Amino acid sequence: MCCGVLVIASSGTDTTPPAPDVILKPSCSPFMVDDPEFDFELKRTLSSMYSKGSDLGEVIGTASRIQPLNYENWYTEWTKTADHFKNVGDTAFERGHLVSAHDAWLRAQTYYRTAEFFLHRNPDDPRILTSWKNSVDTFRKAMELDQVHMEIVQIPYENTTLPGYFYSADNSGEKKPLLIIQTGYDGTQEELYSNALEGVRRGYNVLTFEGPGQGEVIRVQKIPFRYDWEKVVGPVLDYATKRPDVDPDRIGLWGISMGGYLAPRAAAFDHRIRALIADSAIYDMAHEQVSQFRQGFPDPQNVTREDVFDFIRENKDYINKDMSARMNNSTSMDWAMTQGMYVFGVPTPADVMLTYEPYTLEGVIDKIQASTLVCEGVSDSKLGGQSQIFYEALKCPKTYLVFTDEYCAGEHCQMGASALSYQAKFDWLDEQLHP
Repeated sequence: MCCGVLVIASSGTDTTPPAPDVILKPSCSPFMVDDPEFDFELKRTLSSMYSKGSDLGEVIGTASRIQPLNYENWYTEWTKTADHFKNVGDTAFERGHLVSAHDAWLRAQTYYRTAEFFLHRNPDDPRILTSWKNSVDTFRKAMELDQVHMEIVQIPYENTTLPGYFYSADNSGEKKPLLIIQTGYDGTQEELYSNALEGVRRGYNVLTFEGPGQGEVIRVQKIPFRYDWEKVVGPVLDYATKRPDVDPDRIGLWGISMGGYLAPRAAAFDHRIRALIADSAIYDMAHEQVSQFRQGFPDPQNVTREDVFDFIRENKDYINKDMSARMNNSTSMDWAMTQGMYVFGVPTPADVMLTYEPYTLEGVIDKIQASTLVCEGVSDSKLGGQSQIFYEALKCPKTYLVFTDEYCAGEHCQMGASALSYQAKFDWLDEQLHP
C-alpha cells in the first residue's frame, strides 16, 4: 500500500495470515527522554503537529525543562507552555489576528492535555478538572475560527448524555458517509481533531464522542468504563442515524488504542456499522497479565484464564504489595495502574486487574459483520501482540495491516507517523464507504 506498511492478508474468508517475521530497521530510539512512558507522551504531543496542534520548538523547549521522571515538574512545565500560548491566542484575537489566535489556541489545548496526563494518581486533584477544562475551552475557541464546521452535540445515553463533536464535510446538508471515531484508555475527543480533519478532507462527516471512562464522562460525571460497549455505541448510532446529513448505509467506526477492543465489541452487536477499524486490534484486554501470571504456576501450559483471575481474587493483598514494588520501578506500570484505578473507579491495582476479566472478544468476535481493518504496529509498546489472534477469529471481510519501523510507524497506533497512518487507513476506508 505504501512504504512502511505491509498488507499481510486481505480476505472475505477466515484465511490465516502469515505472522510478520521481519521488523524493518532501524527501530526508533527514544525521542527525548530515556523512559518509555515519558518518551511516548512526548511523541504523542509532537504528533499533533501534523494538524497544527503543536510545534517542534515548543515541544523540545518544554521537554528540555522537564526533570527526568518527575510528574510534578511535567505538569508545571507543560502548564506554563499552555498558559503562554493561550495568552498569545487571546492577544491575537483581541487585535483581530484570527488565524494566529486559532493556531495558538489549538496548540494550547494540546499542551493543557499533556500537562494533565500524569495527575490521575489522586482522582481528587483539582488540577485534573482545571487542566481538562482549559484544554476543552481553548479547543472550542479555536474551532469557532476553524475553516471546518464543528458542532458541539449531546448524545442521549441512559439517564444522562455523552459529549460529542460533529464535523461536517461541507455545508450542503446532504447525506454523506459518516465516520465515528472514538479514543480509548486515556484520550479525549479533542485529541481526535487531526483524525476528524483527515476524514473531512476526504468527504466524510465525522462524529467523535466520549463514553464512560473517557474525557468529560469520567472527569465530570464520574462514570467508569464498561465492557459491554455496544450499550454505548448503540445510542451514538441512534443519534447519528436520525440526522438528515448522515447516510445510514455508510457508517464506519474507528476505535483507537483501547478502542481496538471497544469498537469491535460494539460492531459485534450492532450491524449498522458497515466498516470497522481496530487500531490496534485487541482480542483480550487481560492477554498480557494472563500470560505473565501463567509463568508463575508449576504447569503454565495447563493454567486457564479463569485460574489466573481466581488466583488474583484469592491473593489480593499479595498482588497489591507486589504491584506497588513494580510501580515504584516503572513509570509505565505506575501510570497503567493509577490510570486504571481512575477510569475503572476501583481502589487498588489488584482490582484493576480483576476489572479486565469480562473485557474479551472470545465468543463475540465472530458476530462482527462489518468489513474490518486489523492494524498492528511491529513495535507496539502498549497493546501489541494480539492482531493475528484477532484476525484469525474474524468471519467477516477483513484486511490485516502491519506498520513497520522503516519510518517509525511501528509504535502504538502509529504514534509519530501520522501521514503513513492516515494514508493507509483512509485509503482502506474509502474502498468500503466510497465518500
